[in-house]
Amino acid sequence: QVQLAESGGGLVQPGGSLNISCAYSGKIFSINAMGWYRQAPGKQSELVSFITSDGFTREAGSVKGRFTISRDNAKNTVYLQMNSLKPEDTAVYLCYAVMEGHIYWGQGTQVTVSS
Repeated sequence: QVQLAESGGGLVQPGGSLNISCAYSGKIFSINAMGWYRQAPGKQSELVSFITSDGFTREAGSVKGRFTISRDNAKNTVYLQMNSLKPEDTAVYLCYAVMEGHIYWGQGTQVTVSS
């Protein structure tokens, strides 16, 4: 079983930056991939970005060039650096981990982009 805890969300002005984190703990044997989804009111959830165990990353087209995912294995933490934020980036950002065929989710962190 894996526990995920997000942090770092908040209110930021358009054009600003935010770095959100996902700390994972528990029976971590072979996490295949970790990443971020986001859920905005009235919209479908969107896969924002993910990183595999060998470091391969992928971002959604809507955030490409603005968001960067990274992983610190020593700290058991995955980060999402978000730059040039737009109001349409406002959402709850949820961290997930894929391990041995199971998907584990965090509780989410709210990111609000507004002036």
